[in-house]
Amino acid sequence: MHSTLRRLDLNLLLVFDALFRHRSVIMAADELSMSPSACSHALSRLRDALADELFVRTGNAMQPTAQAELMADGVSDALHILSDRLIDRSPFSPATSEKTFVFAATDYTAYAVLPLLVARLERLAPHLHLKVIYATHHDSLDELREGRIHFALGVSHGKATLPEGVAACDCLSDDYVVIARKGHERIGDYLSLERYLAERHIAARPWEDASSVIDGALAQLGRQRDVAVQLPSLMAAPYIVAQSNYLFTLPRRAALEWVNTLPFIVHDVPFEAPRYTLRMLHHVRHSGAPGHRWIREQLMLALDNASSEPSDASVI
Repeated sequence: MHSTLRRLDLNLLLVFDALFRHRSVIMAADELSMSPSACSHALSRLRDALADELFVRTGNAMQPTAQAELMADGVSDALHILSDRLIDRSPFSPATSEKTFVFAATDYTAYAVLPLLVARLERLAPHLHLKVIYATHHDSLDELREGRIHFALGVSHGKATLPEGVAACDCLSDDYVVIARKGHERIGDYLSLERYLAERHIAARPWEDASSVIDGALAQLGRQRDVAVQLPSLMAAPYIVAQSNYLFTLPRRAALEWVNTLPFIVHDVPFEAPRYTLRMLHHVRHSGAPGHRWIREQLMLALDNASSEPSDASVI
């Protein structure tokens, strides 16, 4: 059991991970505070132990082999899990910490939360690192449980029950609106349910296996909309609306950000759709960790400050 691990210096996995991310011996060595020659020697030891070249120089970059590509995610995940499990007894100092926090998010949840948080961290924790990966599910529970991420930005509708071992901070709550191109010949100042259903629609569905809350609300009325364009993310949809007669139902917060720069009109949803809550989830094993606690506090402070500032966005 673990025969490969017994003949491998596990410190070499740190070198592998840095090389895979940077594609450069010099940059990997700099991150690991070692000399480039020591980094090259470590790579040679890795190649001998794993019987594969792992990285091949192509131009100015070290490109991974097929074997390295297969290993990369597993090595990265294992290092994150080990980092989380090992106890760091040193106090967390935001001003000097170089810790990396990994978030899972969609384009919209990242857009709604991270600009506010990053602006605050830039001032208070200038050496901190954030890594954002695409959320593979609306709550990313598997990634949280396995330690592959520290935080997940997710959306819930109504009162969602959290699974055992997961805690959440509610970031913001909002409702949905409908946007239509300004000058749409069939839609005036009022959007009725019948007109809404008569038009064709754009739908943002990040996960193939997840149902749409808008389609679910319509199904309760025994109605169905005609989805002409299905997208894996939200951000392109307003630009498509501006060039077409399709309608798009989206969070009000996002619509208000775009309404002054794109030629569309914002309408209330002409049926009862649930409000949503954007939440930052984390595993309870991190609840008492000083760095994790500090990140959660900074996010809530950033959101509180933003909500207290007057908005000049208007709805046409």
